Amino acid sequence: MAKSHKAEQSADPPEVQKRSALPLVALVGRPNVGKSSLFNRLAGTTKAIVDDTPGVTRDRHYEQITWNDRTFILVDTGGLETDSTSGINRLIQEQTRLAVAEAEVVLFLLDGREGILPDDREVVEILRRSGKKVYYLINKIDAPDQAARLVPPFYELGVEPLWPISSAHGRGLDEILDRVVEELPIADEPAAELPADTVGIAFVGRPNVGKSSLINRLLGEERMVVSDLPGTTRDSVDTMLQRGGKNYLLIDTAGIRRKGKVSEQVEKFSVIRALRSLERCDLAMVIIDAEEGVTEQDTKVIGYGLERGRACLVLLNKWDLIQNDRKKQQRLLSEVDRAVHFAGYAPVHKVSALTGHGLGKLFPLIDTVARQYRSKFTTAALNRILEEAVGDHPPSLHKGRRIKLYYVTQISSSPPTLIIFTNDPKAIHFSYSRFLVNRFRQALGVDQVPLRIFFRQRQRRGDSHQA
Repeated sequence: MAKSHKAEQSADPPEVQKRSALPLVALVGRPNVGKSSLFNRLAGTTKAIVDDTPGVTRDRHYEQITWNDRTFILVDTGGLETDSTSGINRLIQEQTRLAVAEAEVVLFLLDGREGILPDDREVVEILRRSGKKVYYLINKIDAPDQAARLVPPFYELGVEPLWPISSAHGRGLDEILDRVVEELPIADEPAAELPADTVGIAFVGRPNVGKSSLINRLLGEERMVVSDLPGTTRDSVDTMLQRGGKNYLLIDTAGIRRKGKVSEQVEKFSVIRALRSLERCDLAMVIIDAEEGVTEQDTKVIGYGLERGRACLVLLNKWDLIQNDRKKQQRLLSEVDRAVHFAGYAPVHKVSALTGHGLGKLFPLIDTVARQYRSKFTTAALNRILEEAVGDHPPSLHKGRRIKLYYVTQISSSPPTLIIFTNDPKAIHFSYSRFLVNRFRQALGVDQVPLRIFFRQRQRRGDSHQA
């Protein structure tokens, strides 16, 4: 068993906490103009389904994108479907208005082959009145000679400049991204003056699991509007709480529903707001309804937090409703265990916002998770752990070549993130990486938070630092 190195934790002061959400860039346009293709091209993924059927993008898709060292969230807002009898209908106006209100930059996509349609003119007027920075992109310009023929008719809209692009082939996108990131605010500037030791806690989960009720119970007063109707909380709401000389920022968010259930336009953007709240927190408090049990969406919510490297705490709320049903308790705990197997370190805690059950132990648990999440360790302690781990279980040969792990250092906290220098980073099998993560987690006493290890090539300068 590896020796404990908890005593060698660095005594450096905590880092200043940054509370700004990443800026948002919204992709707006009629169905079938190529928004999903453009989203996939910019995101480098295929998360949005690409189909010729209008309206196939039924829910907003999002992706975190970094360009020129600037990071933002790109949102595909779905097609602006119209009512044939009344033109662009009220819900479409509301959807466009919300997209514009939330975004720092709007990308309005038009179809270069179809030309201008009445709906395009109405959306342009909405965007013109918004005062936001809008880029008007003429899509499906697949060759340079097409631009001279297909773009000029769009000047009738009275907006400029017009940007000919091809989402299918990637033409013109680099220049657009260069311009977009220049328009974005600096995301890492604090949005509010908060004490440096403040622990940001985002309460996330499906609608009607009791997020607002739980915050109210913790605050001891009715700060949030609580309703039995799901989706009451439209926006992310922040509340500062001082308790036992410690500072907490409680972030209540709109519920996240699974695909197919997000039908109300205003609620769709609440999903994005909830996801953006994860950018501002240290700890994602995932609330699960103990009576309803774990759903696929609960697992996705946990995944959202993990993608952002956040600590995670799973709260089984409404435990009072099953406290006398042992079989239901066991079934729920088994469901949770299966659902969070990829985040087995995340603590699971039983509470009731109604009765107060389990809340007395909640803040000590939060404090433990927050302390582990912000942990810093000396390089000497880390390298002793690496040496012991390699001595107990050396990496296997790769194509007959010995893998050497030279030394390790911590590059950041929140969560603790390590880099191990090696002679062949690509040769490290995922199972050995997982072994090292578990070994460091155990030895450093960070068993309830994510721990990240990256491998980096070190130029050969002898083996004097080999572990």
